[in-house]
Amino acid sequence: MLAKTESVALVGSDARLVEAEVHVAPSGLPTFRLVGLPAKSVMEAEQRTRAALESSNETWPQRRITANLAPGALRKEGTHFDLAIALGVLAAAQRIDPTSLEGWVSVGELALDGSLRPIRGVLAAAIECRRAARRGLICPASNAPEAALIEGIEVIPVETLRNAADFIAGKWTAPPVSPAERNHQICMDDLCEVRGHEDAKRGLEVAAAGGHHLLMIGSPGSGKTMLARRLAGILPEMSFEESMEVTKLYSVAGLLADRASLITARPFRAPHQHISMAGLIGGGTGLARPGEASLADRGVLFMDEISLFRRDVIESLRGPLEEGVIRLARSGGVVTYPATFTLIAATNPCPCGFKEDKQKSCSCSARQIREHDSVLSGPLLDRIDIQLVLDRVSRSQLMAVEEGESSGSVRERVEKARLMQIERYGSSMKTNANVQKRELITYLDLESPARSTLGKAIDTYFLSGRGMTRVLRVARTIADIEGSGPVRERHIERALQLRLCAAEEGEDR
Repeated sequence: MLAKTESVALVGSDARLVEAEVHVAPSGLPTFRLVGLPAKSVMEAEQRTRAALESSNETWPQRRITANLAPGALRKEGTHFDLAIALGVLAAAQRIDPTSLEGWVSVGELALDGSLRPIRGVLAAAIECRRAARRGLICPASNAPEAALIEGIEVIPVETLRNAADFIAGKWTAPPVSPAERNHQICMDDLCEVRGHEDAKRGLEVAAAGGHHLLMIGSPGSGKTMLARRLAGILPEMSFEESMEVTKLYSVAGLLADRASLITARPFRAPHQHISMAGLIGGGTGLARPGEASLADRGVLFMDEISLFRRDVIESLRGPLEEGVIRLARSGGVVTYPATFTLIAATNPCPCGFKEDKQKSCSCSARQIREHDSVLSGPLLDRIDIQLVLDRVSRSQLMAVEEGESSGSVRERVEKARLMQIERYGSSMKTNANVQKRELITYLDLESPARSTLGKAIDTYFLSGRGMTRVLRVARTIADIEGSGPVRERHIERALQLRLCAAEEGEDR
């Protein structure tokens, strides 16, 4: 007899419906064959399913069993197909009514004792259920609050295979499920703790308000890391749409196993200098997993001492910095992960870190300095909107009793600027830094003196087309912070200062 049920396959940060067909032949030698381009983790489902059925007071059919996961061209990977295969075997063996499986999507890894283990990607599975207008999702009870975030579908939390089979047979009623809570988290690092660096603080505010990438150059101890770690405290709270995108990504990556809550704090990822390309942008064997750049989606990717990263690893960020997505080509197709993050890069001015330092002399040779400067290529620097040079804080600034402006005060201005961008572009997912160029120009409202200043800067600093657009994006953000409709000359001048001060400093040195 043939029975059909449904599960999902994870493709990037999304899920796609997979039909699980199970056929139990009336005769033939007892065998089990699984087809449909399954990975090794899926092939092992036979042993887990067989033991789980026997532990659930069911007998394994002593017949020739064939299970097919369709579509066959889509590679299946993961242990979450276990539950669908087990229910299909029971239905094909006429232990439960095959028609009762219609409209239900089931996911879950079976333990040998018949219990269900938590899996990754449940939120993506629930979203796919709603998109495909399915009745609901049967999933492990520990994953149910995550799935319940999606309205419009039923979520059936099951602890064991026995629960799932009895629910399909109408012998067991599932308990209600409450959606995962939206926990508000407060960043403890406050900007008021940073002494001096007023220009850098204003640059940080502009980066937060418009989602701009930022590079800080300074000697060891100048405060680069301290400033970078306080960016999260001035970023606005994520919208529900952004929270769902980030939570789904972390669910697919398997990073929600120890918590069942909607992610509301913007991610802050700080990869080590020895990270591989796959670790940064994603990849690996089998199903391509998200890397640190994707895990920083809607948040901050902090690359401390960026000059110590491998050059090919740094250059792999070109696409994400420009497009906000990462595409990983595999034999089975292209996997896409979101990667709309704010890059905060920090580096020393030279290998020893004391080039032109007022307190210590530089010990680097001219060749070492050239090699150090060549790590960050021109095309990559062209994608970074703001470049700041940090000097050491003076003794009087360090010993000052009065604190600077708090993160809360700065965040209020940032939120007002972001609100203007939401009203302008019609979406909380768009900022001045990532909106399409045509849409940016439509709402730019550039005054004539500002246009003249920009034209002179193009001739003086040989700005590329991308560089000019980056200046306009920063200028638009500065105007938003001031609450100004048109972009004025002072906004262009400040944007040029934020973008070119590091380049000018390098020329002087």
